[in-house]
Amino acid sequence: MTIGETVTIDRAGLDRLITVLREHGYRVVGPQVRDSAIILDELDSGAALPAGWGVHTDAGRYRLHRREDEAVFSHSAGPGSWKQFLLPPHRRIAKLDADLNSEAVQEIPTPTAFLGVRGCDLAAIATLSRVLGGGAHPDPAFAARRSELFIVGVNCIEPGGVCFCASMGTGPGVSSGYDLALTERLDHTGHRFLVEAGSDAGARIITDLVSQPASADEISAARSEVASAAGRMGRTMPDVDVREVVRRSRESPQWQEIASRCLTCANCTMVCPTCFCTSTEDVTDLTGEHAERWERWASCYELDFSYLHGGSVRQSGESRYRQWLTHKLSTWHDQFGESGCVGCGRCIAWCPASIDLTVEVARFAESAEGGDDDHR
Repeated sequence: MTIGETVTIDRAGLDRLITVLREHGYRVVGPQVRDSAIILDELDSGAALPAGWGVHTDAGRYRLHRREDEAVFSHSAGPGSWKQFLLPPHRRIAKLDADLNSEAVQEIPTPTAFLGVRGCDLAAIATLSRVLGGGAHPDPAFAARRSELFIVGVNCIEPGGVCFCASMGTGPGVSSGYDLALTERLDHTGHRFLVEAGSDAGARIITDLVSQPASADEISAARSEVASAAGRMGRTMPDVDVREVVRRSRESPQWQEIASRCLTCANCTMVCPTCFCTSTEDVTDLTGEHAERWERWASCYELDFSYLHGGSVRQSGESRYRQWLTHKLSTWHDQFGESGCVGCGRCIAWCPASIDLTVEVARFAESAEGGDDDHR
């Protein structure tokens, strides 16, 4: 088996893939149904996969539903992203005793296999890898977790109601950054998966599976289904220079209108697969003889996020929403040479006020065409 080759496996073969990965020493993380959502957690076997489950999504709405088939990956992004395993929401980073002796917490990452990573989330992992794992001062804990990662990507053939990865150039197909790539197919001939090796490690895993070479017709049909999904996105980012539109809209009155609806709850930053801000906090026990330093996710919606010289720089909801959207879609380019949005739509589905950034950008673009927002 070589990189780029494609084989087919049946539904039992998918279960076998999980077993093989575990036999190779990986902790396998993948989708499963829990608490009325499809979440990401460790898989003991293929029986835990969400076979026959789909989701209906819209602005401020996420609902599970039973499908008429047993598709495993025909559901869009849930509330959790793979970020939580590469950048944990809360982790201890140091300990301090009564004699002020400090000890850094040494973390030994567990080799982990992500099963079912879509194109948008693959792009998010690549973004985090550049932001946290690259540059002159990479985060050593993140880099260690990323180095132990095996990725099984999934080509999406059924986008959700808030998906707009096609207009962000991140999906619905997976193009790079994976060890194996799956395309699920259900038709009159049965339930099967095309499996393409994207790395030598992926090719080695395939040799432990019961598979058969994929025919040219099967490969062509699978690619057609993925291409068709690109035209069935639930949302679309406006076909404009989003970076420039948002930059020119800094003084637009639309920010205040958005703020009148925004609850500054930070849901959008928590579910976003590329938001990477963290803060540190020190805690002590009741005796004062032991202290710990913890790292936790932070959000630009927090008042303390911009606390400086005795006060918060961004006290209004308007300024905090503007900071988030402007960084995500515009100034991220200045820092990292790309957009910070991958088009997964999580921020739309999990916003309790149903704020849709694709709609807001379209409104900014309409105002920019009329010159109403340009206050130079």
